[in-house]
Amino acid sequence: MNSVGEECTELKRDYDMCFNRWFAEKFLKGDRSGDPCTEVFKKYQLCVQKAIKDKDIPIDGVEFMGPNKEKTDR
Repeated sequence: MNSVGEECTELKRDYDMCFNRWFAEKFLKGDRSGDPCTEVFKKYQLCVQKAIKDKDIPIDGVEFMGPNKEKTDR
């Protein structure tokens, strides 16, 4: 799947590959130490935020999840 911003699609693919590799090779085997994809995710996240702003996509009321953020129950 492509990203919301065409210019972000390559970063999305990089993050997806990193996450899938970590998930299969580490997480599923019990190694839950570290997150090697954090920097790639941050770059992708910034790109998506810019694309959303540039395309004037309304995001009021949307909560974003990411590394080191916890989901809150409401």
